[in-house]
Amino acid sequence: MANMEHADAITRMQEYIENNLKTEITLHNLAEQAGYSPWHCAKMFKDYTGKSPFEYIRGLRLSKAALALRDDNLKVVDVAMDFLFDSHEGFTRAFRRQFGLPPKKYQKDTPPIQLFNPYPVRSYYIMQEDKNDMPSVSDHLHIQIMHYPQRKMILLRGEKGQDYMEYTSEVGCDVWGMLVSIKEALYEPVGIWLPDRFRPKNTSYYAQGVEVPADYNGIIPEGYDILDLPPCTMMMFQSEPYDEDFFAEVITDIASVIDNYDPSQHGFKWADYAPRIQLEPQGYRGYIEGRPVTAVQ
Repeated sequence: MANMEHADAITRMQEYIENNLKTEITLHNLAEQAGYSPWHCAKMFKDYTGKSPFEYIRGLRLSKAALALRDDNLKVVDVAMDFLFDSHEGFTRAFRRQFGLPPKKYQKDTPPIQLFNPYPVRSYYIMQEDKNDMPSVSDHLHIQIMHYPQRKMILLRGEKGQDYMEYTSEVGCDVWGMLVSIKEALYEPVGIWLPDRFRPKNTSYYAQGVEVPADYNGIIPEGYDILDLPPCTMMMFQSEPYDEDFFAEVITDIASVIDNYDPSQHGFKWADYAPRIQLEPQGYRGYIEGRPVTAVQ
């Protein structure tokens, strides 16, 4: 059986879990989504995700519960019941094991924590397929000029990574879960390419981070760094929506178009006083990338 067929089946299970976290989920339910026996589903799921279905469901429920505690004015016991934990005590024990502190303290202090933020298994395999029939989405790029105030960025550096794949091979895929947990974040997390002025020696060109207010004085997760970012002007490029099966090819195609784009037609030139940013690729909204510019005098 081809890897992609297994990956498709597991991704269907992942989607079912995501959409049914507040209802009882059985192995039989997952087997119906995947089209295999319950035993085979459980084995495949563990092989491809590194977690049993039970571990995966519990980790995701706890992470969604943490966001509910952070963002909503809810009692801990109500959140526990919403996410199908049998008792306040059982939820507290599970939360502490997952995140290292009890839910009540987390709700009070909201420090950054390592949320479980899984990606569809299918995404890891579609990059391996040769797709010669990719539809072009770079013919109609939407361009917008955005102005950003002074702010800071919390980021995790690698050592040598020049792009996403090299970076994640160094640091793993859990960075997004930590960045998403930062309550003071101004926007969603981003992938970034760092100009030399922002890179200490022996650190990566590519990194992932999230912007926070200029006066941020909260906790910096262990191993992470914080940068002061100047006010800047960004030229934001957004493609048409695309089929997720082609996301790697779409990114390569659009990045090439942007590399050859002449910003002077809008009265700007490329600049390196701020990082270049890449929003999480999501087919429904198109690929979005921003590059710093300055006005042509």
